[in-house]
Amino acid sequence: MPLKVQLTSGTVSRVEADVLALPVTQGDMEKQPLLRELDQALGGALLEQATAAEFAGKAEQLFELPTLGKLGARRVVLIGVGSKETLSAPALRTYAAIAARCGNAANARSLCIVALEDDELRSLGEGVVLGAYRFTRYLTGERVPKVQLARVDVLREKKSRAGDAHKRALNLGVRIGEAVCIARDAVNEPPNELTPAGLADLAKRIARQNKLKVTVLEKKAIADQGMKLLYAVGQGSENEPRFIHLRYAPGKAKRKLVFVGKGLTFDSGGLCIKPAPGMGEMKSDMGGAAAVLALMAAVAAVAPSVEVHAVVASAENMPDGAAYRPGDIFGSLDGKTVEIINTDAEGRLVLADALAYARRLNPDVIIDAATLTGACVVALGKGCSAFYTSEDSLVQRMEQAAREAGEAFWRMPLLEELVEQLKSDVADLKHTGDRWGGSITAALFLREFVGKSPWIHCDIAGPVLADKAKGVYPKGGTGHPVLTFLRFVENFE
Repeated sequence: MPLKVQLTSGTVSRVEADVLALPVTQGDMEKQPLLRELDQALGGALLEQATAAEFAGKAEQLFELPTLGKLGARRVVLIGVGSKETLSAPALRTYAAIAARCGNAANARSLCIVALEDDELRSLGEGVVLGAYRFTRYLTGERVPKVQLARVDVLREKKSRAGDAHKRALNLGVRIGEAVCIARDAVNEPPNELTPAGLADLAKRIARQNKLKVTVLEKKAIADQGMKLLYAVGQGSENEPRFIHLRYAPGKAKRKLVFVGKGLTFDSGGLCIKPAPGMGEMKSDMGGAAAVLALMAAVAAVAPSVEVHAVVASAENMPDGAAYRPGDIFGSLDGKTVEIINTDAEGRLVLADALAYARRLNPDVIIDAATLTGACVVALGKGCSAFYTSEDSLVQRMEQAAREAGEAFWRMPLLEELVEQLKSDVADLKHTGDRWGGSITAALFLREFVGKSPWIHCDIAGPVLADKAKGVYPKGGTGHPVLTFLRFVENFE
């Protein structure tokens, strides 16, 4: 049953719900009217118990209290949103997500979250959906959750003349949250279910539901097009590769963005096979593809006046008798020849053909997203993505989009002295360099295929899969960086 999210107005102490969530700013809690109203209804127990638990409204701080029948809500949850002076859309999105997660944990069917600011209703809609998310498709019997959060009321104390606009903002946030969950589902799907053909089917479904144009190339067409690197990576698997192109093209659009995603639905490492520990996580090696496909559903919801394309190169990297080998040399859609050094560095190969294709669309900017290197995770940890660009003018745009989305990105350098590592004695390029600076040399390799197009490369290997729930991210597939890319599109109008 789909989650119903609706805007309501009324008195906070009279809310009828299984769980009532209230945002609390850091500071003197006794001066916050809604908190004081709830405290009075509970005979002073709320502030007394919150103070005893050292709850102070710090960002993502949590305090819960049963109401014992003194309120219409069975349980009150206080959620810290940090300083009032620095209150932001990401903080309110996180508040709503934590509230929904608390609702799930309490086996609630109904949740009410209090809105502090009407201007951020979109963020609250996004957060509610992101926090309520659970991937339960393959659970059976006793493992199936007994209770499902079915209704979320977003409460304002007073009605506004801009009621319809506020409802539209909330509903837009819900649609965006649902789009992010498309990426989460794709990353969480097992690789026996989500093959390259399955990823192509997902793209077709997104296109059908959002009235977008879609093109899918199968193995023979990939070869006929000259995408020899994508073909090579996929030739060792029974699950044949796919090349996907989704288009959002509004009338009179003056600017064009192309997002490119790495779509390795499973990466065994090929003949340079990975060690068994952690290989199961390689089902998430299509996190970049999942993000750019989900982005298209979000773009359709927002309907910006920018032309947006999603391009995905998808394959399985497997080690059978037809698999590509270290020492092989292949051409590319761009025309450059590439010497294969390590078959476990396959992502940059499929991206090379996809970037060359994207370049032909004559975009204002190409942005690629890929779970590309472990070196990036070593450098920045699991919570932050790297981005590289040859265009200093794009840095501020990317940083602004990430900041407004509340996702962590850090600019990394394209060090020219490392280009020497990609020189081959027998081909135009080697596709890997030394171990040190591995994320940088991967980006430098990709740069060879974008020509003069303005370009941003995002190495998202860390944040696409989470070990535990935090903020708007659940355990498992997170949907990173859909929100950042969406803000980039909206700011590009």
